[in-house]
Amino acid sequence: MTLIRPDLDTLPAYVPGRTVPGAIKLASNEVAEPPAPAVLEAIARAAAGGNRYPDLGVVELTARIAELHDLAPGRVAVGCGSVTLCQQLVQVACLGPGDEVLFAWRSFEAYPIVTQIGGAEIRTVPLDDAFRHDLDAMAAAVTERTRVVFVCSPNNPTGPAVHRDEFVRFLGAVPSDVLVVLDEAYTEYVTDPDAVSGRPLLDSHPNLVVLRTFSKAYRMAGLRVGYALASEEVATALRKVAPPFGVSSVAQAGAIAALEHREEILAGCAAVVAERDRVAAGLRGHGLTVPGSQANFVWLPLGGRSAEFAAHCGERKVIVRPFASDGVRVTVSTPEENDLLLDAASSFPLG
Repeated sequence: MTLIRPDLDTLPAYVPGRTVPGAIKLASNEVAEPPAPAVLEAIARAAAGGNRYPDLGVVELTARIAELHDLAPGRVAVGCGSVTLCQQLVQVACLGPGDEVLFAWRSFEAYPIVTQIGGAEIRTVPLDDAFRHDLDAMAAAVTERTRVVFVCSPNNPTGPAVHRDEFVRFLGAVPSDVLVVLDEAYTEYVTDPDAVSGRPLLDSHPNLVVLRTFSKAYRMAGLRVGYALASEEVATALRKVAPPFGVSSVAQAGAIAALEHREEILAGCAAVVAERDRVAAGLRGHGLTVPGSQANFVWLPLGGRSAEFAAHCGERKVIVRPFASDGVRVTVSTPEENDLLLDAASSFPLG
């Protein structure tokens, strides 16, 4: 008999983007700019009370989020990043072996991790030829054992967003006792008018959960704050399984300040979008395939040459993120850093 669960030996490892001294890091989905000055000031003030426990109920931040999305506070659950909320969703919906969690692949690499931690079984459906979710195939893959479906829009790491009409059709095809989780971590960068937005669909679909984060557009990745918008039943369940004091006082204060200065902070997304489109066009000009991205990164479906491209860029002090033999994700940064990426890519031999 073993002390540790034997299945942990096969647990996929989350692979963070590499940091190399002296090199430009485009391997993680981080924003190049630091948090807004108002957020930094709020963090500093909160840090002075670091000897006290944070607000267990995250009451003020929850109220601010509820007001923003025109929801009752009971329909909001705040967590230590949206990744933690993904794990909590598996915990509240899955009883263990036999229950399934369904998602597209390749998609967010935390999905298989949180699924296995929750004792459920992983079920995947390939992306289509345009590196988008194949929602019709996903609907057909739902069985009586399916408990949770994750839909990442825009999709990490490939970039395309799910369209509203196809998502509504998908919701209509999925049984009402299956949680459908729309992960909108990059929603602030979306410019496609046909892209789905989860909030307008919540009231008519009680099994829908919408995830948002402060890590990307709000520039607070290191503070770990995310939230779920859901039915009161689901949000209550998420709070029940949340780690006590999981959202620090510093994180809560920073997120509240970010919401207070929301328009000013999110105005910076336009520059990221402009650079995203410029980088994509530049890479295509070098002969590389780049799907249309709605996030703060671009995807290069290089297949078996992914590691070779990453090594090529690394030799030129530009660190990008290869995903096995599927492709390479490159985060959009400042114009100067993006130019160095484009220069590195221009000398990559295409065969």
